[in-house]
Amino acid sequence: MPGGSPREYEIVLGIELPNGVADDLVRWQGAQRWAVITDTRVGPLYGEPLAQALRDLGVEAHCLEFPAGEQSKTRETVADLQDRLIDLRYGRDSWVIAVGGGVVGDVAGFVAATLFRGIPCVQVPTTLLAMVDSSVGGKTGVDTSAGKNLVGAFLQPRRVLVDFETLSSLPREEIASGMAEIIKYGVILDADLFESLEGDFLEATLTGSEAALSRIVARSCDLKATVVSLDETEGGYRQILNFGHTVGHAIEAVQAYGLRHGEAVAIGMVVEARLASQKIGAPDDLADRIASLCARAGLPTQLPPGCSADAIVKAAFYDKKVRRGEIRCALPNTLGTMSVWNGEYGIPVKAEELMASLLP
Repeated sequence: MPGGSPREYEIVLGIELPNGVADDLVRWQGAQRWAVITDTRVGPLYGEPLAQALRDLGVEAHCLEFPAGEQSKTRETVADLQDRLIDLRYGRDSWVIAVGGGVVGDVAGFVAATLFRGIPCVQVPTTLLAMVDSSVGGKTGVDTSAGKNLVGAFLQPRRVLVDFETLSSLPREEIASGMAEIIKYGVILDADLFESLEGDFLEATLTGSEAALSRIVARSCDLKATVVSLDETEGGYRQILNFGHTVGHAIEAVQAYGLRHGEAVAIGMVVEARLASQKIGAPDDLADRIASLCARAGLPTQLPPGCSADAIVKAAFYDKKVRRGEIRCALPNTLGTMSVWNGEYGIPVKAEELMASLLP
């Protein structure tokens, strides 16, 4: 992933933290210095044990933590981590291992992308959302006061290692948050996946069935990998992955990241499916089907209290997908297919059109 490119890499499912991951990395790549970057929530559970397992195999490893939460996804956090690595005499022969959820993957990946003009990074996701989305595809970055992910870089990981056991320590809300991205893949690429979730496959995944999790993570990674292999830096086709994210990111910004990412994306998908029906003639029932599935997963489908439609529209103009001053949304034609406009999958949307979809 992406197949055939110089940045091809493996996604290994079902490997064990910490010892299995450490053994894999030492056998697969002979780096002598590893920086395990994680947060204060995941560090004691998986980050420091992984660093110790690497040290037990005779290589140098340090575990660097930063405060857990989206509020730490900043340029200041990245600079602090980089300064600590420089102080520890890390160099261009060193590797970064990101151990945690989406915030950790984005921050650690951006550290690796920019330190010494780029050093390799391995992703070890510990949340469902990170397993199916943020650990795959090479997007890294941080938020600013103006919006989400406005500063960043593309850096494909050298390897993605997934231990499903990490999900057992998560609350149900975190699993639900990951399900939002899986539902998204069904809408934009795979109607059969969506319809299987409308059946009993959703509940099997939410209850932690390893067989269901392995199948759903593998399918999600395969779908995303296919898209990224065709458009690594989001110049065109990869824009379909932004379905639900224009509105979702605006909600996160307005709510000061008080919602989980998947929760904001769930609301965003319902709004943008409604917009697709109003603007391009997508099926009228598509938004209702998405809302029903999200609700069964335990996800919100309406704007939270205190989050006005006007504030969402204003925040959307700061989104990094804005082009020529126009809000852009990825909009489905039908279940499993996406709209294209002048060769782009980010469809221009007027403020009043977005406002109408926010006020059904």
